[in-house]
Amino acid sequence: MMQAPPGTKPLWLQLPTDIALKVTTEQFVALSTINQDLRLERTAAGQLIVNPPTGGHTGFRNFSLIAQFGVWFEANEPLGKAFDSSTGFELPNGACRSPDLSWVRQDRWHSLTAEQREGFLPVCPDFVVELRSKTDSIKQLRLKMEEYIENGARLGWLIDPEDKHIEIYRPGQAVEILNRPSTISGETVVPGFTLSLERIWR
Repeated sequence: MMQAPPGTKPLWLQLPTDIALKVTTEQFVALSTINQDLRLERTAAGQLIVNPPTGGHTGFRNFSLIAQFGVWFEANEPLGKAFDSSTGFELPNGACRSPDLSWVRQDRWHSLTAEQREGFLPVCPDFVVELRSKTDSIKQLRLKMEEYIENGARLGWLIDPEDKHIEIYRPGQAVEILNRPSTISGETVVPGFTLSLERIWR
C-alpha cells in the first residue's frame, strides 16, 4: 500500500457520483483500519461509500436518539447489545453497513466468537435506525432499509427530520409512514422502548 512521504500533505480524490469505486472485502477491511476517523460502508456489489461527518443539527438529533436508547438498554441489557454508528455489520448479502443505531438480540450476540466480536460483526441487527441528514439521498436510505430487512432485521426506522416523518420497515409488510408522531414504539422487537421525537423534529 502506498503512503505519502513524511512531511507531505495527503491529497484528496473526489469522484463524480456516476463513478463507483469498487473494493474487495479484504481491501475494505484494510481501508477501514487505516481510516478509522471516516465512516465507510461497502455495498453488496462492492462499491465503496464514504459518509461525511454530520452537521450540528444531525449530530444533536443523533445524540438524543442514542441517549434515549441508552437508558432503555441499561435497564434491559440481558435482552441484547446496542451499537452506535461507528459499528460495521457484514450482512449476509456481502454488504458492510453502519446504521446510525442498532441492536442485536443476546442469543445472536452469544453465537459470535470472541474474534468475530472484535471485527465487523457478521450478523444483521435485529433493530436498525437511520437518521436522515440534509445531504442524504432519501432513495438510497430507503434501499438501505430494504436491504436490512431482506438480510434479517426485524424492525427498522428511517427518521426524516426534513419532512418530519418516520418510515417503519418490517419483514413481509408494506412500509408504514407516520407523519410527525410525538413518540414511536419498539414494539415486540425492543420491548418497552419508546422514542420521544420532540428534539428530533426541532
